Amino acid sequence: MRSQLLIGILLPVLALLAFNAVGLYRQALRAADTAYDRTLLASAKAIGEELHLSGSGDAAQVQATVPYSALEAFEADNRSRMFFKVSGFQGEMVSGFPDFPPWRGSLPAKGPYAALVDFYDDAYRGQPVRVAVLLQPVAGVEGQGMATIQVAETLELRQTLARQILLDTLWRQAALLAVVTAVVVLVVQRATRPVRELSAQLRQRSDNDLAPIDASRSPRELLPLLDATNQVMARLAHLLAYQKRFVRDTAHQLRTPLAVLRTQLQSAQRGDVEPAQALHELGATVERATTLANQMLALAKVEQLRQQGGTTRLDWDAIVRAVALDLSALIAEHHLDFEIETEPAPVSAHEWALRELARNLLHNAIKHSPPGGRLSVRVACDDANHAVLTIADSGPGIAPELRLRLFQPFAAGDARSGSGLGLAICHEIVASLGGAIRLVNREAGGRIEGLDAIVELPLAQNVAA
Repeated sequence: MRSQLLIGILLPVLALLAFNAVGLYRQALRAADTAYDRTLLASAKAIGEELHLSGSGDAAQVQATVPYSALEAFEADNRSRMFFKVSGFQGEMVSGFPDFPPWRGSLPAKGPYAALVDFYDDAYRGQPVRVAVLLQPVAGVEGQGMATIQVAETLELRQTLARQILLDTLWRQAALLAVVTAVVVLVVQRATRPVRELSAQLRQRSDNDLAPIDASRSPRELLPLLDATNQVMARLAHLLAYQKRFVRDTAHQLRTPLAVLRTQLQSAQRGDVEPAQALHELGATVERATTLANQMLALAKVEQLRQQGGTTRLDWDAIVRAVALDLSALIAEHHLDFEIETEPAPVSAHEWALRELARNLLHNAIKHSPPGGRLSVRVACDDANHAVLTIADSGPGIAPELRLRLFQPFAAGDARSGSGLGLAICHEIVASLGGAIRLVNREAGGRIEGLDAIVELPLAQNVAA
């Protein structure tokens, strides 16, 4: 970020100074041309003042006497050379350098000087020159006409002056650029110091330190980044705590069936029980351990889906019917009077989560219903906002002190009948989907007739994308 700031600030300044230097050099050349053009004009006028006519009539000719004063302005400098040419009324050669190119231009409509003068750039003897052309009237008793005076100078002196002006300015601009660079570096270093301090603070943290970052002394520009970082760290802390709790609970819960399994195996090896009975006990223990492991994995998958997000629109009623069909053999085994009634109930969720929710609740209802009892399942939309699943069994219900505790992991109403994870899984699934679950004893005449497990989930059109 510091490099980008420095480059983003200094490069435009450097480009501006380079553009300014080019413009300044051109301005210096124009200023040198203006100054030295005056000298050329003065030399041309000095030559023009000495022109006169000789002869009479058509034989009258312009005569030129070039005075020393016409060349005096150039004698102090030996870096440039001067050329001149005087032409008569008909363009004939009068004085100067005969091979000097004649003037082919025209006088400007409005020149800067009160004289018939024109300035232009040309080349002579392989060198660029600056030329001043003066049309000088010449009159005498023999006649009158317009003589042409050309005075040229090579450009060494003008270019030297322009370069000197440019170099003097570049030194000042270089000093200005150095000052700007120092100020920019200082300001950028000061502006990015909170970022460096934050980086150092994060590097000094231990691997397990996911505490929120203190943003009280940070600039306002960093607050959105710090808030987002703290939110991510909070989610990571929650996930890490969940993983630690999951590992701890898994180790604790699997230790018991494994110990029982080892004891039963040792007992069978010693011949304490009949082989058939030993195999039956071993099978039952393995079945309980398998169920526990599957439920632990299901509980972990709920948290994974919560972090993953990305739910889809599903028909809850169709999923409940499919789960009931899967458990139809268990329902028939208990000889239950089963009834199911559904209506369209679209919700936004993961299909696995809805299946696991319905399977756990329906399995608990089947397990706690007496043989030949009634079991009903109903899916309906209670209003325009929620879909409701109601599973009503004919079991003994639950005591008020156990109703809330049953949603906690490993809190089974009867330790011999399950691991206590089924309702905990249901609670986590419902919470991840933004719904609610409750267990209500169904009473009639002061007597408990069964238990209603009621789940409310938001309809799909009411779930934020």
